[in-house]
Amino acid sequence: MSNLFSLIQNENMKIYRRFGTWVMIGLLVLASVVGAVITKTTYREPADWKAEIASEISGAKEQLKEKNIQKTYKEHLQQQVKINEYRLEHNIKPLQSNTFWGYLVNSADIISLVTLFTIIVAAGSVASEFSWGTIKMLLIRPASRAKILLSKYIAALLFAVCMLGLLFLVSAVASAILFGIETIREPYLAYQNGTVVEKNMVIYVLQAYALNCADLVMMATFAFMISAVFRNQSLAIGLATFSLFIGPQITFFLAMKFDWAKYLLFANTNLTQYIDGMPMVKGMTMPFSMMMLFLYFILFNAIAWFTFQKRDIAA
Repeated sequence: MSNLFSLIQNENMKIYRRFGTWVMIGLLVLASVVGAVITKTTYREPADWKAEIASEISGAKEQLKEKNIQKTYKEHLQQQVKINEYRLEHNIKPLQSNTFWGYLVNSADIISLVTLFTIIVAAGSVASEFSWGTIKMLLIRPASRAKILLSKYIAALLFAVCMLGLLFLVSAVASAILFGIETIREPYLAYQNGTVVEKNMVIYVLQAYALNCADLVMMATFAFMISAVFRNQSLAIGLATFSLFIGPQITFFLAMKFDWAKYLLFANTNLTQYIDGMPMVKGMTMPFSMMMLFLYFILFNAIAWFTFQKRDIAA
């Protein structure tokens, strides 16, 4: 175990010694701060939030009268009606972007930038050892190939965790400075067992971050697999980045025509579809998506492990 810890420590040192890593950290901080400033200067609250909520309730009820409405979407509308009625009854404003919690929730969208940076780190983890010619020196160490590969993968995920923590911290500080903390006691309204309940907003924010991490973990694992199989950092970054931005679009169009699209990776990475929207394909559930993600996770890691274990290091 101490051997593995030493390997992970060594991989972390490699990551943070690179100038590019600190450039990525700086860009993440900049994106979070600039996002808060843009929200502060451009966002305008509704003149009458109660009238707007009443209009949403009316519109949702009209849609519920339609005969051919999809069951999942119908349930979603019913939940939104109940929550909005609860807002009006208890005078609880919707979460606004120009509030402390509102910007923190919106900052979860910046996780896509963290995903891109983690892809770059994961893609270069194995491939760079071959391109720099250091792979032989690495493999003559007493540690097994499996431990070496595991240490690289864990180091890439630890980098992602650190970036997520930094994003949350910077967003919280920027949000507190620009928007104040007057609304920090606002509750989050959730729909459970047919009733609307008030929950701690911290739980909702952490949930937003956690659900947005599915793409992060899967794309980092995919890039790591490509890096181990093809030993080419550019190819790994290119394929993973292309998949990150184009994959969901292609999957969406396939899902409009074919039910089997629900088995595709990108039909399941957006777990927020079960909280704030509706599934991409009828019949999909959170447990189903979690199971599919787990299977893809095992597949990607198995391919990377098998290839790295069996490859003859002749160069």
